[in-house]
Amino acid sequence: MLAPAANPRLAHARAFAQIAQFHPELTAFRRDLHAHPELGFEEVYTAGRVQEALRLCGVDEVHAGIGRTGVVGVIRGRANTSRRMIGLRADMDALTMTEHNEFPWKSTRNGMMHGCGHDGHVAMLVGAARYLAETRNFDGTAVLIFQPGEEGFAGAKAMIEDGLFQRFPVESVYAMHNWPGLKPGCFGIRQHAMMAAADRVTIEITGKGGHGAHPYLAVDPVVVAAHIITAVQSIVSRNVRAVDGAVISLCAMEAGDLHAMSVIPGKATLVGTVRTFSADVQDLVEKRLHELCAAVALGFGASATVHYERIYPATINTPRETEFAANVAESLVGPDNVVRNMDPSMGAEDFSFMLQVKPGAYLRIGQGGEGSCMLHMTRYDFNDDILPLGSALHASLVEQGLPLAAG
Repeated sequence: MLAPAANPRLAHARAFAQIAQFHPELTAFRRDLHAHPELGFEEVYTAGRVQEALRLCGVDEVHAGIGRTGVVGVIRGRANTSRRMIGLRADMDALTMTEHNEFPWKSTRNGMMHGCGHDGHVAMLVGAARYLAETRNFDGTAVLIFQPGEEGFAGAKAMIEDGLFQRFPVESVYAMHNWPGLKPGCFGIRQHAMMAAADRVTIEITGKGGHGAHPYLAVDPVVVAAHIITAVQSIVSRNVRAVDGAVISLCAMEAGDLHAMSVIPGKATLVGTVRTFSADVQDLVEKRLHELCAAVALGFGASATVHYERIYPATINTPRETEFAANVAESLVGPDNVVRNMDPSMGAEDFSFMLQVKPGAYLRIGQGGEGSCMLHMTRYDFNDDILPLGSALHASLVEQGLPLAAG
C-alpha cells in the first residue's frame, strides 16, 4: 500500500494514516461500482450507493437529484467561525465500452464500462467524507459534489444550472483525476490551462449525384470531402502560432452506399473535433473552418456548411488555488513527488464549467507509470492502491484550507 513520503515534518500524514485503516472497505466499494457501471444521467444505482455511504459515514446533510442524478454531501467542521465553504468534486459516470478484463469485479452490464476511473474518484471522495465526518478538524463547511454525466453530457453544467452554487456557495472547488502516465504516490498540476476545450465540428457537403462511369456529369462530394480533410490540416500549421496549442481531427465520414459501387452520392458529411486552450485560438479555428471548407467546396462546384458546437470549455486552474493544492499535495508526498508544471492535455473535462463559476484547481493523481493501461481502453482498471492517498488529498484540502484556530 502506498504511503506519504517518510518525513516526520509532514504533519498532515495523519489523514492518510486514518483513512488507510478502512482501505479494504474503500476497495470493496470501488469494485462494486466498477461492476455496475452507468452512463451519464442514468447513475441511479451509483447515486444510491453514494447516498447510503455518506449517511453511514455520518455526514450532516445528503442532497440528491441535483443536476438530475447528482449527489451533494455536507460536512460541518468542529467550528464555523469562518463561515467558509470548500467544494470537492468527483465524477460518477461510465463509458459506452465493452470491458475485456477477467477479474471478478469486471462490468456486469453489456456495453458499459468504468474505463476512465470514475469509480475510483467516487470511492476516494467517500473515503474523504468518512474521515472528515469522524474528525471534523476544520473551521467551516466541506461540500462533497458527486457529479453525473462527465463523459460528454455536461453534468457539471447541469448541476450548476440546477442551483448547485446557489445552494452551496463554496469559495473554491477542487477535483482530481487519476493518470496512468504518472507514478503512484505522485500528483500533477499546473496553473492556467490543465485541459483543452472540446468542440464538435460537422461539415455537410452538397454536390450532385451521378453515375460513377460518368463523373463529368456529377459534382462528386467524396472528392470534395477528401480535399477538405487535407486542407483543414493546414489551419493549425499555417494559422495558429506554434506556441499556441490546437488540434483538428476529422474522425468520421459518411457518404454513399457501400453496396453501390458505381453511384456517386449527392452529399457527404464529415464529423470531427477541435481542441484548443485559449478562446482566441478557438475563435480563429472556427472562423477558418467556415472559410476554408466553403472555399474548397466552391472550387469544385459544390457547397459546404460547417456546424461548430462548443461542447466543453478549457479547464483553467486559477493561480492561488493551484499553488494551494500543490502545497497540500506536497505536504502528503513531499516536493519530489509533486509535478507543479505538468504538461496540459488535449483531452477535455467538464469540471471546466465549475471553474468558470468558482476559483479552483484540477489535479492528477498518479496511478500507473510506464506501461500502464491508458484511460478509455477496454482493459483499463483503477489502481486501488491509491485510494487512501486520493482520499487524504481531498481531506487535506479541507483541513488546510479551513484551518482551526490555534489553541
